[in-house]
Amino acid sequence: MRQLPRSPILTNPHCEIEIVVIGSKRTLVFALLLQLAASFSAHAQSCSVTAASGNYGSVDILAGGAVDTTSTFTVTCSGCALGCTVNACVQFNQGAPNSSSSVRSLGSGANTAIHELYTDPGRTQVWGSWGYGTTAYGSGGISINLSLPLLGGPAQQTLTVYGRFLANQQATIPGTYIWSTTSPVVAYAAYLLTSPNCSSNPGITTNAGSSPWTATIAGNCIVSTTPLNFGNASLLTSNIDGVGTISVKCTNTTPYSIGLDNGLHASGSQRRMQAGSSFINYNLYTDAARSGAWTSTTSATTCTSGANTCVLGTGTALIQNVSVYGRVPPQTSPPPGAYADTIVVTVTF
Repeated sequence: MRQLPRSPILTNPHCEIEIVVIGSKRTLVFALLLQLAASFSAHAQSCSVTAASGNYGSVDILAGGAVDTTSTFTVTCSGCALGCTVNACVQFNQGAPNSSSSVRSLGSGANTAIHELYTDPGRTQVWGSWGYGTTAYGSGGISINLSLPLLGGPAQQTLTVYGRFLANQQATIPGTYIWSTTSPVVAYAAYLLTSPNCSSNPGITTNAGSSPWTATIAGNCIVSTTPLNFGNASLLTSNIDGVGTISVKCTNTTPYSIGLDNGLHASGSQRRMQAGSSFINYNLYTDAARSGAWTSTTSATTCTSGANTCVLGTGTALIQNVSVYGRVPPQTSPPPGAYADTIVVTVTF
């Protein structure tokens, strides 16, 4: 068999150039991938968190019940260009004032009231902190995972914090109470296979800057009465005395005064009980000696001046009983009957 001559195409310089070009293209693509990966890795993830302020509004402290409210905030993370999952550890610190290491306190001057923040609407799990930038509080906060899309687009999650102004704080002094905090605080880091441990500070921390919570406790009083009963009498030839009670419960340190009007059947300033078309004169006094007639005035400057009297007091958040001393003076006996009157009690505070 005759051997064919060596093909000149193998030595064609254009073919050799073409091979080099193909190889260069592959090298270029690989280099571009490396450059792109390096570019992606240069954009590290970052997170931010919005404020989570709360307001309990006007708290009826004498009612003694808990007052609930909520606040929402958003955690946003971005920058993981190849797509990754960011673990974010979200905490609420103890805040200020720190009246005790085991409670969160709202403050009004030297006075405090207690509130708490929770992760659940049932308010059973305290939302605490691991201690990023402050002392740890409770058993820690909560952990969330944010899956970032390719090219570093942001991912975010909105969370709700459940606040409660705790019950049974009736002795709290009226005022505007504020809890100051830089919470929520977020510690975050990207991970591929395993999640960082929140208790060991997984990475960078950031906070909302300021998220105050407020409660307003206004001065208040609650009043109730027991009837004053003069009993039975056939003739009104001597004084007939009786005692009733006004029960006042006012917020702690709140000054108050009690005034009584002249009733439904008065003739001028003379109080009268009525049965049909007949009347019995009587009067009410602030003292057992029945020397100071009780009037409707509630001014502190006239409470103790002459016959114009009322009763002054200062609230303790407990029931304070005030006696009302009544007297039916001698007078012409009216026809038999059940005589009665209604008095309006005014508590000014």
